[in-house]
Amino acid sequence: MFLGIDVGTSEVKALLLASSHQVIGSAGAVLAVSRPQPGHSEQQPQDWWHATQAALAQLRQDHPQAYGAVRAIGLSGQMHGAVLLDAQDQVLRPAILWNDTRAAQECTDMMAELPGLPALAGSLAMPGFTAPKLRWVARHEPDIFKRIAKVLLPKDYVRLMLTGDYVTDMSDASGTLWLDVQQRRWSDALLALTGLSQAHMPRLVEGCEAGGTLSADVARTLGLPPGIVVAGGGGDNAASAVGMGAVDAGQGFLSLGTSGVLFVVTPSYQPNAASATHAFCHALPGRWHQMSVMLSAASSLQWLSGLLGASSEGTLAAQAEVLTLAQRAAAPLFLPYLGGERTPHNDANVRGSLHGLSFETDAARLAYAVMEGVTFGLRDGLAALIAAGSAVQRLSLVGGGARSALWAQQLASSLNVEIVTHGSSAVGGAQGAARLGWLATGASQQAVCLSPAVEHIYRPEADEQDMLAARYTRFRALYTPTPAAIG
Repeated sequence: MFLGIDVGTSEVKALLLASSHQVIGSAGAVLAVSRPQPGHSEQQPQDWWHATQAALAQLRQDHPQAYGAVRAIGLSGQMHGAVLLDAQDQVLRPAILWNDTRAAQECTDMMAELPGLPALAGSLAMPGFTAPKLRWVARHEPDIFKRIAKVLLPKDYVRLMLTGDYVTDMSDASGTLWLDVQQRRWSDALLALTGLSQAHMPRLVEGCEAGGTLSADVARTLGLPPGIVVAGGGGDNAASAVGMGAVDAGQGFLSLGTSGVLFVVTPSYQPNAASATHAFCHALPGRWHQMSVMLSAASSLQWLSGLLGASSEGTLAAQAEVLTLAQRAAAPLFLPYLGGERTPHNDANVRGSLHGLSFETDAARLAYAVMEGVTFGLRDGLAALIAAGSAVQRLSLVGGGARSALWAQQLASSLNVEIVTHGSSAVGGAQGAARLGWLATGASQQAVCLSPAVEHIYRPEADEQDMLAARYTRFRALYTPTPAAIG
């Protein structure tokens, strides 16, 4: 048995994976987010550890025999969070999370001081990343900053509790803006931007390598064998990719959840920071990945559902499915920028809009327009990845939007790739974390990193492609950068 622990924002999830690839069971414990001021988002690191213990206790109760057979642990987690520890490993302040926007000015300052930052770090400086948060702490909480001995990422705080070691993996470290992503090592030049040194950083390992062993005291508390390996693990998206078998160049996935993520594995470091993409290390050695992110994906349909008083997003999607191709071609156009946009515009102030409303516009046409607008935003993201050298023929579709056949087919036609869905077999970061733990015991990638069973395959359809191409041209012409984005 292999244990995967995923330290998310809303819950900690734990999963037991057998060497037959069967998921034996999973358990979760809910987390709360604190928002003390507008734009702030924080959690107490101790809450992650308490939630981890609760999830593991539930697994132990539900599957005692399998739980007792665990031979390795893997970790996955929300990226970018800043956990600040003093010399006695005491938490100095609540962790500042990935969706915290307070450090916008610090990003501007960092880019001005080191124009070569994107080439080193693989991304533009954005408030969600870890390094700008430390500049903010130095500026606004100098007494706390002076006491910092170590900075850890969320999953690596849980590792510290499990093993007593300061360790992180390459994929998660890529989201700090302190890593030389091409060389897979900490960058002194990037660290200097925040007044830190490598002494403040955890040790770097590959995600499939050992990142410590379970301490005897903690093993007794958790009911696990002492000394079992705790793998380096991965950031949430890289771990999810391992869970879906996306580990070789050209493989990837599209997550159609609250936000939209396009993840493609690359054989080398291929940044395109100018289009607000991310080039990160993968959780496996000798591989990188590119990622484009749009901020409002399935959440756009959720917004429309609430606006119209629909019973669910699925109901709206079902209404859109009955529209003919001609009706879809005459539907309004939707710009999906309800909360700004990242890839390719990096424009926090742009907002969404509907164009081409008429007396014929009904709920079905609005639903279609919103789904198509999200598809076009993802097409923008794929174009940015391709411009940086990515090549992809097939993408796994995961997230809530994967339940819509219309959306899956539309993505295949618009992105001109094969889209496959996997039903409930793709369970995200926890399964990938368990696989990374398995790899850390010496198992081969070929044996461990299998792709889940395909439920449906969607291929580009020529008639739909022609219709979507014309509408995409109009969609692209409607975006106007805001002054902040131009600057």
